[in-house]
Amino acid sequence: MLHRFAPLALLALPAVADAAAFSGKASLPDGRPAYGAMVTVSDATGTMRQTVYAAADGSYAIRTPYAGKLKLRVRMAGFADGETTREAGATSSARVDLALGQFASLAAMNETLSASAYNARLPWPDVRRDRPAFVSQCNYCHQVGNAWTRVPRDHEQWIAEVAKMENMLAMPSKAEGATIARVLAQGFDGKPFAASQSYGASAELAKAKVREWLVGDGYTFIHDADIAQDGLLYGTDEGHDLLWVLNRETGKIDKYPLPDSHLPRGGLFSGMKLPIGQFTGQHGPHSMAQTSDGRIWITNALSSTLMSFDPKTKAFKLYPVGHDALYPHTIRVDAHDVVWFTIVASNQIGRFDPKTEQMTVLHLPANGVLRWVTDMLFSTLMRIGSWFPGEAVHLNLSTHRFFGTRILAFPYGIDVNPVDGSIWYAKLYASKIGRIDPVTLAVKEWDTPMQGPRRPRFDAAGKFWIPAFDEGGLMRFDPKTERFATWRIPVVGRNEYETPYALNVDRRSGQVWMAANNSDRIIRFDPASQRFFTYPSPTRVTVLRDFSFTSDGQVCSSSSNMPAAAIEDGRANFVCIEPEGGAIDRKALGG
Repeated sequence: MLHRFAPLALLALPAVADAAAFSGKASLPDGRPAYGAMVTVSDATGTMRQTVYAAADGSYAIRTPYAGKLKLRVRMAGFADGETTREAGATSSARVDLALGQFASLAAMNETLSASAYNARLPWPDVRRDRPAFVSQCNYCHQVGNAWTRVPRDHEQWIAEVAKMENMLAMPSKAEGATIARVLAQGFDGKPFAASQSYGASAELAKAKVREWLVGDGYTFIHDADIAQDGLLYGTDEGHDLLWVLNRETGKIDKYPLPDSHLPRGGLFSGMKLPIGQFTGQHGPHSMAQTSDGRIWITNALSSTLMSFDPKTKAFKLYPVGHDALYPHTIRVDAHDVVWFTIVASNQIGRFDPKTEQMTVLHLPANGVLRWVTDMLFSTLMRIGSWFPGEAVHLNLSTHRFFGTRILAFPYGIDVNPVDGSIWYAKLYASKIGRIDPVTLAVKEWDTPMQGPRRPRFDAAGKFWIPAFDEGGLMRFDPKTERFATWRIPVVGRNEYETPYALNVDRRSGQVWMAANNSDRIIRFDPASQRFFTYPSPTRVTVLRDFSFTSDGQVCSSSSNMPAAAIEDGRANFVCIEPEGGAIDRKALGG
């Protein structure tokens, strides 16, 4: 059935060229230059902002299209924010110097630390043995260690929190869950502690600019964002069954509701308790990709459907996946406009040809007897659970209670090799990557040297870049030689670890972009020099799940911590990095 919708709501904010231009110096409390400090200008409504990074001499320059009374803020790890307000000038740049402050107390300093600093304090009995389940199962929906999640609780209260997360598909074993609860009860005690974090500064950082747009409400969950052919930024709201559309030039935001699936709230997962009010819909739109005819293809995780959206007509069309498919996930389109997507909870890959509307579902290797049993059992458990809405009866029968995530394969990320058109995927929990021949559908798999391969991407030369979520690493696989290379992602503080989720490669420049979700960073890796460059996020609690590139080289995503209410502004946001945007502003303003 075809559905058409007009926007339910929009936010139209006029753009005035260079309505606000500021330059000056950012300084430390002792007067020295604040190299790498973030200088942010927020618009009069508080829903849009732009940020640049101070150069080695502390200088900054920023142009925005904002009018009216604006807020300027300087921020840097280890120091208190400095803030002021200014009225936007129509023609000239205003000189505004900004100074960072000292914290009034150790507790005040602690409030500014990223989640990674709090996780570094957790007293694991054996880090190698006990922490992996926590990283794998407790760090992907949201940060653990931000202000919402580090609230002191006793052991029984943490047991209840672990049980809630099982209803968001976290799958620690009963023993792992008990250990996690005990460690969190001991580690998140609310007592002030000394810590130091350094995000680093570089000439590359000083060239950059970040733009952000707040969107939705405290429970908006924009899982993926993608730049379409029309230059607009689209976002799939998995929590509210919405498609958000941002015009980055005007700030206008439209939203389109997905058609009714005639399923209950939670779709095929209605038997779950769906904690914290996150999911109000039936479909759970997850990931997007666009075919050459302009249609945007969306995986609906909760209803196990594929959906198309026509940006011109605003029409949706639904296609059931069938085959007991459970949780369609990441989606990509090959050179022939064939749509490929992972189906995580049933260990499958979907293939859909829009020309013939033929759906093919490929079962991947089970990787062991226990995983085969789970693959066969999981969809049945979800179906039984749906007979008892919100009761989570399936958990009492799930094999993960005994074996943990080891009994799942979880094909997660997927991409198309631009050299030969082959389809490649990553199995998150089995720690494997695989290749599918697009013609014969023959499959070959390799074990990864690092655990937790999540959302991999190809570069222009056909090298496969893979984020190792569980080990805070980056992997590269060469299909020709079948050899891996690995790198550890630098951390910002002692004993910290990183959780790289999103990854994409700008095929024009070869630069690899990753999200460092545990420490509110975006990271760029330069394969030529093998150097990592850090871009600290202007917003605390930044969790990014995919990247998309604009025609002029901007890197865009959506911040989707669950819930969005835990993000510093209490709402989700779209975010774009302009690697040279700050340099352009500086040159335009004579800096």
